Amino acid sequence: MADEVRKIDYYYCSVPDKAGEAARILGALHEAGVNLLGFSGFPHGARRAQLDFLPENPALFTQAARRAGLKLSKKKTGLLVQGEDRPGAVASVFALLAAAGVNVTAMQAISAGAGRYAGILWVKAADVRKATKALGAG
Repeated sequence: MADEVRKIDYYYCSVPDKAGEAARILGALHEAGVNLLGFSGFPHGARRAQLDFLPENPALFTQAARRAGLKLSKKKTGLLVQGEDRPGAVASVFALLAAAGVNVTAMQAISAGAGRYAGILWVKAADVRKATKALGAG
């Protein structure tokens, strides 16, 4: 597989589901010099939202997030997939995982422009090792 796949640390938090909350949090992280490899936000429960963060530098991120008043989850492991955008790019990722017996919890993938795509991939903690092996991740 020509794609680059790597294990990444990610964290999530629950915040009020209201206009401007993500902007406030992302602004505080930006001011602290945090670079995110990925970010996802979605409704979670009654009037709450879950924000997922994939920081380039987890130590800097956790420090900045706490200063911003966020109650973070424990460190979790996910996979970041990046490669040449082509028909079936994500299908090939799923095929490799299926062949290894790994069930995917979730994936968000998008064309990144300039002929590239990227995706955030989640599997159960017990399957991380098997998934990284199946995808040739470092």
